[in-house]
Amino acid sequence: MAYRAVLFDLFDTLVLFDRERLPVVTINGKAQHSTAGCLHAVVARHFPALSLEAVYAGLIESWKEAERLRAIDHREVAAPERFTHFLRCVSIDEGHCPPGLVQDLMDTHRRELGKAAEFPAHHAPLLRRLVDRYRLAVVSNFDYSPTAMDILDRAGVRALFDEIVVSDAVGWRKPHARIFEETLARMRVSPTEALFVGDRLDIDVAGAQLVGMDSAWINREGAPCPPGTTPPTYDIRDLGELQGILGL
Repeated sequence: MAYRAVLFDLFDTLVLFDRERLPVVTINGKAQHSTAGCLHAVVARHFPALSLEAVYAGLIESWKEAERLRAIDHREVAAPERFTHFLRCVSIDEGHCPPGLVQDLMDTHRRELGKAAEFPAHHAPLLRRLVDRYRLAVVSNFDYSPTAMDILDRAGVRALFDEIVVSDAVGWRKPHARIFEETLARMRVSPTEALFVGDRLDIDVAGAQLVGMDSAWINREGAPCPPGTTPPTYDIRDLGELQGILGL
């Protein structure tokens, strides 16, 4: 197939997310990797009686609620909605919050998550070879676009992508067709002219297949496709194998 464009998932495809890079906090005597300590510092400036344990519990609860809502129909729960719910979880009345508190929480969370993203050294040279022959895009399920932009900036590759499409901006998450269709429309390529690369069979591969795109599944463990699943076009262990697929 002669492709014109290559589209990439972000987390655990272009970058690897290492939770152990998150700050360590002690919750009920147990060490946890979490942004809760940084978020607590932000909230405590205005609500000093709020405990770290309450912030940690509120962060987990707001994440669970966002995941519950996303699972219904793949609509994104964007960071402002999630952190507004977080305030309710810790019994803070939004009407009594100082201006900009939700934004401060989102930006603090963003900075810490960005530090936990590792960009493998061999990915940048690969992308620079690809960009000479293909249009490139990122299609990411994430609730706050600035986090994705920061990560790609840190890696020094943001300028290589024609489009960076994040689910909070589109309103829909993979595997919903809308986020793929939006990206293809922006790039002015048809589904048959694009290859999608991602690490999730149920999200990346299934979504690409839904709109008629070929897919490359980064299957690091060499897992078999579950029964009843349509196999990807390509089954690879590492992003570097795209060189052989695309004839670089």
